[in-house]
Amino acid sequence: MKSIFKTSMVVSVAALSLGLAACDSAAEDQMEAEADVVDAQADVIEEEADLAAEQGMEMEEEALDQEADAVEDQADMIDDQAGEVE
Repeated sequence: MKSIFKTSMVVSVAALSLGLAACDSAAEDQMEAEADVVDAQADVIEEEADLAAEQGMEMEEEALDQEADAVEDQADMIDDQAGEVE
């Protein structure tokens, strides 16, 4: 239940951020939306890591945390590139 709530919050925030970005170019908006989706994927992976930790699967948790970090880095890179698009 907790992970569903967090995921829905992330999706809601992503949708609101798209509405606030009305002044941006279409290409920039698309890249920012892509970054939001990738960031939401990272949040889901983090939730999986939390579940693994609760179940005592430390190696699984560590692997998922590393994967989430990599996905977050990818989202940041996309977001940075979106800022460069005019």
